[in-house]
This record gives sequence, structure tokens and C-alpha cells, in this order.
Amino acid sequence: MSLMSGAERAFAGSIVRLSYENPFLPGRIALERAALGDEFVESAPVWTVRADRDVLNPNIGRLRARVERLARTIRERLVAGSAASDADRLLYEDVVLYLLYSRYEDDWWALITSAKGDRGNCWERFRLDVEHWLHVPGVRPPELHETAHLFAALFQVRRAFHHIFWHVIGGSMPMARLRAAVWESIFTHDMRRYRRALWNRMADVTTLVVGPSGTGKELVARAIAWSRYIPFDSKRGKFTAHFADLLHPLNLSALAPTLVESELFGHRRGAFTGAVQDRTGWLEECTALGTVFLDEVGDVDVGIQVKLLRVLQSRTFERLGDTTPRQFRGKIIAATNRDLAAEIQAGRFRADFYYRLCADIVATPPLAEQLRDAPDELANLVLFLAHRIVGEPEADALAEEVESWIRTHLGRDYPWPGNVRELEQCMRNVMIRGEYRPQELRPSAGARATLGRDTMAGALTADQLLGRYCTLVYAQTGSYLETARRLGVDRRTVKSKVDLEQVEAYRL
Repeated sequence: MSLMSGAERAFAGSIVRLSYENPFLPGRIALERAALGDEFVESAPVWTVRADRDVLNPNIGRLRARVERLARTIRERLVAGSAASDADRLLYEDVVLYLLYSRYEDDWWALITSAKGDRGNCWERFRLDVEHWLHVPGVRPPELHETAHLFAALFQVRRAFHHIFWHVIGGSMPMARLRAAVWESIFTHDMRRYRRALWNRMADVTTLVVGPSGTGKELVARAIAWSRYIPFDSKRGKFTAHFADLLHPLNLSALAPTLVESELFGHRRGAFTGAVQDRTGWLEECTALGTVFLDEVGDVDVGIQVKLLRVLQSRTFERLGDTTPRQFRGKIIAATNRDLAAEIQAGRFRADFYYRLCADIVATPPLAEQLRDAPDELANLVLFLAHRIVGEPEADALAEEVESWIRTHLGRDYPWPGNVRELEQCMRNVMIRGEYRPQELRPSAGARATLGRDTMAGALTADQLLGRYCTLVYAQTGSYLETARRLGVDRRTVKSKVDLEQVEAYRL
């Protein structure tokens, strides 16, 4: 007897293609429809969190029930001695992997949302299931990794879906494409290749997240970092790390260059004033499973760019004040709201550093782009944020008040230059003041114009003029050394005169 009928083989093929499909792309819907036929239930083309209704996919339960029946039937035939070709055997193995994932989906969700996210409470049941389904008496066992690795790999898939689906929200196609891009940053576009060869190599790939301020770049970085592969220790019944402990974020624009270097690379005692003891930096603290997130990388000093370039090239670095090479074993994710091509052209960002960052680029869409594609999405975002701001009892009332204010005073075409961050503050303004009056922010023109006006009026002392001019040139170069070279003064003089709080205001 043949191991599978034509209809069974067709269904199994649809399930396997669905297993390796990016769940956030529209192709998933076509594959679900092909697998279920008349049982398929139509749903929204974009699968996302909705604040006003349930978002469970109605087809998942139907697929799981049919997969379970098919897997049971094929196993019974194998036990009874039905011949299986290599292709049929591989097809059965992939069907079983889908079954195992769906069976333990709720267990893994509980693990993700609990404080003990490193405990494999369902491990023993999973091990017995693998033994039952994949080690059939009289049949050559599958050429899979050991069961503990399979457990860790499927848990990674569940974690990735959870962190992308629940944290990168939005019902427009630009946001659907963003979720799909984040999925590919974790697993690549070829899940089979990832499973064969890349699951333990993705730390070598640097991810660069680009997009305007307030579009969720940090959420993207967090989703990627928290979704990396973590081995499972079957002897201890635990994962070797808790995913929430593996992200090390650093905002590069919030600290002076020396402090940035100390935070990243660490320092030896006496390396600079105030270094009273040795300190381990994030690059050294980060394990092979961890991720260092370099936020606002477009603002970092050129001298630090050189050191980071070495980290990306050779995976080595040195503490400040030390000459001992140290190994960086983790992954780098960087983010910026700057136009790096323009920054390179202006000499503020090194081209060779950029070409080490750009192996994997994820672009976050501005809110205006999302609303052009799906105008009704504003109501969903407002209600979602209202739940977060005031809680469930008051969310509907606040959302209605905010929507009314936006509709009456801002209009549907308001561009939201501050993106979702501005929308959230708009809601807080309406909640507190009953209104939101957006301000026009033009600091760059104002600062440069003020410097010119004060200089022509002779209103500045020599020391004030040097300080402001140093700040202006530093805003263009991003480097104390280059600023000193251009002005013909000592680097220490430049460093003492630059007003870091005004640098942004002087940039073009």
C-alpha cells in the first residue's frame, strides 16, 4: 500500500510550504486556503493586533486537527510495513514538525510570558512525542538534530512570532512588510537554509534599523534580539539563558564620546579621570547569545566609528587604557534616524563603517505612510495606545475623545512628523488639557542664524565666538580631531569649547 494517497500528499505538501512561509506575508493566506479548501475561513489580509476585537487566526485550529489526523494515519501505515520513499519520509518528518509546533504552542506562550522563561516545563512530554512520531519501529530514523536542539529551534520560532506580532503593531501593508522584514532578519528568507546551516551563525550578521524618530526602531531591535536561538540543556531541563537578559542597549547620542567608549569597550583603572577601577563594557559582557544595540549610531564620533569598525571586521576590541585584545562573541544591531548617505557625503560618517553595517537593513515606515495605505488604522492605534495609557475601563472614552479632536482640529491629512511617539503625546495632551496644539520645530536654522546675527553685531566675546564656531564645525565633521585640523587649534581646545547640547541645532 502506498504511504499516502494523492490528496494526502497534496495536503502534506501545502502544510510543509506553509511551515516555511513567512507568516506575515500575504502568501500565508493562499497556502492556508490551498490546504483547507472548503474549510478555509476568510480573514483580514494583514494579520495584526487589534484593540477592538480578537485576532486569533480561525484557520489554525482546523489545520492542526487535519495535520494530527494525517500524521497518525501515516505513522500507522509505517508501523504496518508500508514502503516509504526518501521523499515521502522527509514529507512526513516536516508534517510532524508542524504538528509538534502546534501542540506546544500554548506551553511556549506560557514560557515566554512568565518570569521563568528559561525553564522547559514541557520538555519531557516533548521528548516522548518526538520519540513516538519520529522514531517509528522498523523505519530509518530522520536525519534531524538531537531532540534538545529541535525543542530549542521550535521555541525560537514561537518566540519570534510572539515578539514581532505583539510588539510591532499596525494594520497597514507597510507595517505588514516591516513585520515580514523582521522575521527575515531572524530566519532569513529561506527557512530551510536557516534550519540546515544558519541557526548558530546569525550573530555574524549586523542589522541596521533605519527610519524617522518615533517609528519603533527600538521595538524592532528588541524583537530580533529576543528571538535569537538559545540552546536547551536537557540534563538541567533549562535553556542556557533567559531571552530577556540578552539585549544590551546603548544610546550613543546621550553620552559624551569618552563615556560611550567606556560603556562599549570597558576601561582599566586610571584610563581617564574618574576611572577608579576596572570596568567591563557591553561588548565584553555580551555572550555569544546576546545582542548589543547601538541606538543613534549616526550620531557617534568618527573616532569611535573606527573602533567599532574593527569590532565588526575582526570581532576584537580593547578596553580603554589596555592593550589586551578581547573577543566580541555576540550580535550587533544598530539604529539611526539620519540619512547616512548624506552623513557620509558631509564627512560625518565613515563609508567603510557603513558597509560593515548594511548586511541587513530594516526600514521602519513613518506613521503618515501607514495612514495613507490604511486611513482607518489611526482608530486602531489610538485605541491600542489608550489601553496602555489609561487601562481598559477608560480606554474607549479616551480614544473617542482623541479621535474627535484629531478629526476636528488636525484633519485626516495631518502628517504626524513625530510619528507614533507624537500620536502618543497627542493623546496625553488631550487627556490632560483637552487639546493638542503641535509646535513647529526648526532648531537648526535658528541656531545658525543666531550665530551669524550675533557675530555681525559684535555681540560675542572672543571666547563665546570660539565656542560657538567650534560647535558649528564639530556639527559638520562629527570629529574633534577634524574640527581641530580645520580651525588650526589643539584638539583639547576644541573638546573644551564644543557645546554638545547645541550640536544638533547647528546641523544642516
